[in-house]
Amino acid sequence: MGIRGLAEILADAAGGVFPPPDGSVTVVAQPSPRDVGVLAFAAHAVVFLDEDPAWVEETLAAVPGDALAAPLCPPFLTALAERTGLVVGAVDLLTCAERLPGEPALPLTEVLDREHPRVLRALAYREDVRVFTADGGLVVLGRGLAGRWEAAIEVDPYTRGRGLGRALATAARHLVPEGAVVWAQQAPGNAPSVRAFQAAGYRPVGAEVLLSSEGA
Repeated sequence: MGIRGLAEILADAAGGVFPPPDGSVTVVAQPSPRDVGVLAFAAHAVVFLDEDPAWVEETLAAVPGDALAAPLCPPFLTALAERTGLVVGAVDLLTCAERLPGEPALPLTEVLDREHPRVLRALAYREDVRVFTADGGLVVLGRGLAGRWEAAIEVDPYTRGRGLGRALATAARHLVPEGAVVWAQQAPGNAPSVRAFQAAGYRPVGAEVLLSSEGA
């Protein structure tokens, strides 16, 4: 299925259409050499990996405990890391929201310095990266997994608790192209980030873990 297969799965999920909740696992090809990982929806997982699906099935079957949870459990993710030589990232809550018309209400300044540390960090994971600063925070946009638009925000400690996270997450919805959906990942334990994105209209669609090379 390749990049089109994973992109279609994501587009369907953004529109509220999910894989069947039948406990099965779908294996699709990596959308790029950089992208390996697992998407978990309700009772259905998608593994994107250039590997024989039989290996995925056999490895999952060997994971003890709840079969529905196996794709995100440490035994499978460890086996995936050993198979690919990559490092397992965090398991994140995956959310998305549609573009909003007009300009952001929050005053933003775009960072044009491509050597800026936040730009360089983002370029390790995304293309078409844009970084915007605000008083007390910043928002990062770029095209990530399967070409989707992704947003990340940072809020300075001294400005927390004032609604800036919600304002930055909302601003990202204005900055993507017409007709686009913007995706964002939040660590489940980072309750302020989860609340900020949901207050900005981002809907939970599943969980996600990505693997990367050392130092990426």
